[in-house]
Amino acid sequence: MSGNVARGPWGCELYAVEIRTHDWPPLVAWYREALGLRVLLRVVEDEYALLAAGASRVAIVGRRDPIPVSSRMQLIFEVDDLESTCHRLREFAAEVSESSEHGEGFWQATVIDPDGNRLRLIQWPQRREIEGDER
Repeated sequence: MSGNVARGPWGCELYAVEIRTHDWPPLVAWYREALGLRVLLRVVEDEYALLAAGASRVAIVGRRDPIPVSSRMQLIFEVDDLESTCHRLREFAAEVSESSEHGEGFWQATVIDPDGNRLRLIQWPQRREIEGDER
């Protein structure tokens, strides 16, 4: 499934980020419906789903024991239209921050998924705006 992705000097590339959850069906549905990720593989008996997020993948794996949320890492999704994405997520009752401009030039907002994981959404300025500013 790796395609023609450039790998590091030792042939390494990140295949997927795994989210472990004790409430698998609703979390898979949320990532599919609210964020619009595409299901690549779904094995209900094993509570495993592999979702496409552009060229990246998110695996959602069901576990019986509650798993504490970690603030050590967060998923960052680049979106085409930050405001409409935030609006759609609020329709799914997600906790979404107001968008703000980051010092590096992109717009950002945070969202909490149904398991309490913090995600960041970013939108870069349109290419022509960047080219227009350089002239």
